[in-house]
Amino acid sequence: MNNISDLIESYLKQLLSESSREFVEVQRSDLAMRFSCVPSQINYVLTTRFSAGHGYVVESRRGSGGYIRIVKVPLDQKADLVLDLCDIIGDSISQADADGVIGRLLEEKYISLREARLMSAAVDGNILRLSMPVRDRLRALLLKAMITSILRG
Repeated sequence: MNNISDLIESYLKQLLSESSREFVEVQRSDLAMRFSCVPSQINYVLTTRFSAGHGYVVESRRGSGGYIRIVKVPLDQKADLVLDLCDIIGDSISQADADGVIGRLLEEKYISLREARLMSAAVDGNILRLSMPVRDRLRALLLKAMITSILRG
């Protein structure tokens, strides 16, 4: 059974896929009512599953007419994609954001399921047994090297 975060994520991604634009606008309170949860649960999903590392930009406008705009960053040209992803990854990246980048590449069919699994295994925190700041820097280097190799090859 899916947890509430999975259901909210799935719903938002469905809205994005059905949208004629590259974004959707929703209200936090409407989502909270729809999923019978507190608004902070919506915030959690937005920050953990719709981050820049996952290929999204989330804009928020507060107030009675406020909304949340979720923008799916288009992944168009491979050369530009490599540069954009390297910028997103930066000098270090967390396990969650690395998984998000890999998941988005898979979702957009830039990589195969096999490549995604190999990439995930290579950057897994259980494999990279180093202290935290060093591990995130090594993960970023490995991820950028794999992305560059696969997308330019």
